[in-house]
Order: sequence, then structure tokens, then C-alpha cells
Amino acid sequence: MSGTVRTSGGGRLGSALSGLAVAIGCVLFLGGFAWGAVEYKPYTVPTDSMTPTVQVGDRVLAQRIDSSTVRRGDVVVFKDPDWGDMPMLKRVVGVGGDKVACCDTRGRLTVNGKGIDEPYLKADSLSKGRASAVGFTVQVPEGRLFLLGDERTNSMDSRVHLQDADHGSVPRSTVSGRVDAIAWPLSGGMMERPKGFAALPGGVSQPGPLKLVVAAVLAGVVLILGGAVYGPLARRLGRSKKVPAGVA
Repeated sequence: MSGTVRTSGGGRLGSALSGLAVAIGCVLFLGGFAWGAVEYKPYTVPTDSMTPTVQVGDRVLAQRIDSSTVRRGDVVVFKDPDWGDMPMLKRVVGVGGDKVACCDTRGRLTVNGKGIDEPYLKADSLSKGRASAVGFTVQVPEGRLFLLGDERTNSMDSRVHLQDADHGSVPRSTVSGRVDAIAWPLSGGMMERPKGFAALPGGVSQPGPLKLVVAAVLAGVVLILGGAVYGPLARRLGRSKKVPAGVA
């Protein structure tokens, strides 16, 4: 007697591969979220003092950092009692030992005598083409930071506190995070490090691991969905496959 028999070997292999893909996907997905929760904290921006870089109502992701790693050009989250004792977002333009002044003959901010190009400023936030309507020269005390908003016409920043004992600077220790990305709206994207500060001693900071975190989460989603689809498909193909049964 001759005929055919069905084999389920392919189905079993498909189920095993499907389960493995889903398991790895879950590890990547959950691990990515856990990693992101450890590294980053979300903030909602309440004012327009950092426009056009960050708009009112934007949701940003700030990497939890050691304040000793702060560099010029960073957009940081800090909290200082003399500034209202609430989380605020500003850009670091000077660190301890720097001489920060405004403005040079081209209307630019200067740090240690070097003119800084600030392409993140929009024209209507400048006063007659100057990086600050208020002229100033400040020597930043050691261990402190001089902070400005990108919306220079109305930002309540270090310029408002120039007459304070520390010339408008805040302690490094008040910084709790460095903004790495605008999470909402989705068009916001990653926060660029300004090249204008790169040539100064210490350079600019490097981006945090956000891209790797997002990649891990997305890879997890792909593996989970792919494994969920592949398993039933492999079993169906295994059941339909026929081989000769031989002659009895």
C-alpha cells in the first residue's frame, strides 16, 4: 500500500524559533524601557524662555547626570532657591572660571574673548542683532554656571540676577539633568550640541544613550510581532507538507 504521511518537524522547529524570538523581544522591550526609566526623566516645559529650541508645552527627556559632566552649550534642568525653587530649563553658556560678556562687534556673546555663534537663536529674539539687549561682563565663580534662555527678549535667566553676590550664576550641584531630546511632539527629535562652544576647553558634551534605548525597544517590538506571526505560519506550513510513505 502506498500513500503519504504528514510531518510536524517543521512546525515544531517553527514554534521553537517563534518562542525564542518572542522571548528575546520581551527582554529587549522591557529592558529598553527599564534602561530608559533609569537614565531619563521627562519634563513638560511651562514657559517660552527656550524657544525656538523648545516650545511651551513640549515634553523633553533629560538624562540624569552627575553635574560635574555639564559642558557649555548644554540645555540643563536645574532647581535653585534663588530662582524660585522649581525645575527650570536653561542653556549653559559659561562654567567656573569663564569670562562671559556681551556683546562683540558682531553682536555675539563671547566666552573668554571668543565670539560664539548661536544658530539656535531666532532673529526676532535678538535686540538689534545683539545676543542680549543687556550688556554685561561676568567672571563666573568656580563651581558655578552662567545660564541663558534661547528666547533672549524675555527669558528670566542669569542676566536678571547679575547684581547678586555670585553675578547671576548657580551652583553646579543644582543641575539634575541634561536635555537629550524632545519626546513630544515627535517632530522635535534629538537635542543638538552647539558647535560654537566646541573649540573651548572641555568641548561639548556627548549625547546620552537615548538612541540605543529606543533601538532596543523597537527591536523588541519587531521580534515580538515577528515571532507571533511566524509561529502559526510555520505550523501551518508544517502540517501541509507531505512526504512519500513508502510501499507496505
